[in-house]
Amino acid sequence: MKHRIVVLGAGYAGAMAAGRLAKRLHTDDTEITLVNADADFVERVRMHQLATGQDLKPRPLSEVYAGTGVKPRLARVTAVDVDSRTVALVDDNGTDEITYDTLVYALGSVTADHGVPGVAEHAYDIAGRPSALRLRDRLAHLAAGGTVLVVGGGLTGLEAVTEIAETRPDLDVALAARGGLGDWLNGKAQQHLRGVCDRLGITVHEHSDIARVEADGAVTRDGRKIPAQVTVWTTGFAVHPIAAATTVAVADTGQIIVDDSMRSVSHPEVYAVGDAAIAAGPGGKPLRMSCASGIPMAWQAADAIAARLTGRAKFPKAPLRYFNQCISLGRRDGIIQYVTADDRARPALLTGKLAARYKEFVCMGAAWSIAHPIMYPVRRHRVVPTRSEIRAAVS
Repeated sequence: MKHRIVVLGAGYAGAMAAGRLAKRLHTDDTEITLVNADADFVERVRMHQLATGQDLKPRPLSEVYAGTGVKPRLARVTAVDVDSRTVALVDDNGTDEITYDTLVYALGSVTADHGVPGVAEHAYDIAGRPSALRLRDRLAHLAAGGTVLVVGGGLTGLEAVTEIAETRPDLDVALAARGGLGDWLNGKAQQHLRGVCDRLGITVHEHSDIARVEADGAVTRDGRKIPAQVTVWTTGFAVHPIAAATTVAVADTGQIIVDDSMRSVSHPEVYAVGDAAIAAGPGGKPLRMSCASGIPMAWQAADAIAARLTGRAKFPKAPLRYFNQCISLGRRDGIIQYVTADDRARPALLTGKLAARYKEFVCMGAAWSIAHPIMYPVRRHRVVPTRSEIRAAVS
């Protein structure tokens, strides 16, 4: 029988893991199924572009994995039973259940509302394509002079607010940041960011913790009302609750706890990558939810699985560290903040058009790598049966 590998989620981490496994393992011995709710690979790092009316290149999973041996399965995961090694699905034909020998859990994350009242009812987000398209439609129907408030001063919030302001200069666009504007960046980067916000006419509300969202704006904890016809919520991410509902060991965040090979510490047949996993980076600091973390986590998991199944020595470990933070500030400006291995700002940076081109190159490279998970020729290896499997076959 073939070793059944099921990958849940085709974001950057899941898509990379599936493709890399297919490159490493022989198709005669393995069956790789990639379960995803969307028929396309979605470039999540471009959702602010989609929301502002830009059309993204379609990347159907059926084309991405054509000839690789990976079988995309269009379905939504509803439950995972890690003890019986089954996954419950629902698709256009109804409910179904599939089994696995090895599971790669990469269901990713959704927008976190942090329990703030009114977010679900009144705010938009750009955590995925459906929500980005809803915002796109709303912005398209917003007349000149309309007001937009982006809540959240992190990477997603900065990219969203500058993209909206650049695309729609006829709107009154504002940003509400819990701390100072870009206060994790170095001084020169912060200065450039303020200049971009001034140039684009963005009103910045610093040290503004939002207590609730209403139909016509947001209210801060000190009682100030920030008016807005459209509120965009970008205050971080939370993982899907499916893992926490299983017996697999999870952290307080709901992320699966993994070792340095991305293997579950409680269930050795389960690996977790991307936002769904909590893994230690340099200095033991947990890796943040990001594409920059998810892709090397996927490399590590796929190579560890391939080594285990084929009885080979481990492949070289992926660099689970950071090099830079890439921030697009519209289509013609940006900041590349170089960082230490544990993600702290260094003095070096790039800004302006060069930074915008750099960020575009990174985004294009990340998407290209999904279809090219290993950039050099490799040989597919045969799976080596374990002693228990041999005994079971003989008996």
